[in-house]
Amino acid sequence: MGKKWGEQMKNWLTRSMNLPEDVMMDLPRITMIGQLHIYIENHRGLLTFSDKEVRLLLTKGQLLIKGQSFTIKTILPEEILIEGKVEKLVYLEG
Repeated sequence: MGKKWGEQMKNWLTRSMNLPEDVMMDLPRITMIGQLHIYIENHRGLLTFSDKEVRLLLTKGQLLIKGQSFTIKTILPEEILIEGKVEKLVYLEG
């Protein structure tokens, strides 16, 4: 009952108080500017980085970003700004 009830409570609070889902549900917020920039907030850490692939840990799963010529412009504990050509975003569950 505890975990399921907690999720139901978060859903109710999000709807009734009109709060952003990314904040209440602990979801990542992903902002892209074309294929040139990708800004991810609310991640849990950088797992891998190369000029063609970035993998971030999320609360539930991982985010895989594939492309070309990646560089990290800004990295903070829960935020990252990557420049390069973004070709694919994949959410990996589990």
